[in-house]
Amino acid sequence: MKIASATFCISSPNYKKCPSDGRPEYAFIGRSNVGKSSLINMLTGVKGLAKTSGRPGKTQLINHFLINDEWYLVDLPGYGYARTSKSAREQWGAMMRDYFLHREALTNVYVLIDSRIPPQRIDLEFITFLGTHGVPLSIVFTKTDKEKQREVMGNVKAMKKALGEIWEELPPMFLTSSLTGYGRDALLDDIEAINESLRQQ
Repeated sequence: MKIASATFCISSPNYKKCPSDGRPEYAFIGRSNVGKSSLINMLTGVKGLAKTSGRPGKTQLINHFLINDEWYLVDLPGYGYARTSKSAREQWGAMMRDYFLHREALTNVYVLIDSRIPPQRIDLEFITFLGTHGVPLSIVFTKTDKEKQREVMGNVKAMKKALGEIWEELPPMFLTSSLTGYGRDALLDDIEAINESLRQQ
């Protein structure tokens, strides 16, 4: 897939305020500071489309970007930022739960995982939540250029093993690097394949 246009549309406080035109949505989410904004900018080829920050927890709303006037890339607030208040975490949890369970346009969730570290409990719990509720998802390993490949592949293998104890069939997985652009074509081709299947329905 080639990205001909990528424009910011709206930031919404809940799923009811999101666009109502029915275009398919592909949501990106991960722990705070997993490299989500950098990955979105790399995928779209638009520097600064998603705002990057050294401060975790910057994204607070549901952000929609219209791609090729055909589908939405959705930038969701990160989870697991310990310095946020309990009330803020509860508010985030309610907003995200409603979005995942009630957003009819949601087509696939790409869960971002930091490839530099072993599987984290919070990631496994979130992935299990999506799977338990039948939300389609894929796993995207980020920052694969930051560590030796042996370390990266070891962490990927560990994630597969951890999920294999719960899942009968593992979700699709992608390796990416926002710095080098590695994995960009594979991710965009995956979205295009899903879009094509929707067109044929």
